[in-house]
Amino acid sequence: MKVMPCPLNGPRPIQEFTCGGEVVAPPDPDHADAEAWADYLFLHDNAAGVVREWWYHVPTSFWFIADRDTVTDEIVRTFLPRELFGPDAQPDRP
Repeated sequence: MKVMPCPLNGPRPIQEFTCGGEVVAPPDPDHADAEAWADYLFLHDNAAGVVREWWYHVPTSFWFIADRDTVTDEIVRTFLPRELFGPDAQPDRP
């Protein structure tokens, strides 16, 4: 069984999680056109190697970030969003 190390709940079976996609900065809402929003929502790099992704623990409704190697499917690291966005900005989901 594959195990995901959740930063809130500890190691849990991977079946309890859903991937929310890559962590990417959204376009500036005041200046972005429809094409920029479409690119943000629908175009993804799909890079081989370590990718930073949003993950959701379904039983607790908890979002966090994981660095995952897309070649080996190894979870390299998981952490809270505030580690990336700072202590004042606490996005609860992607």
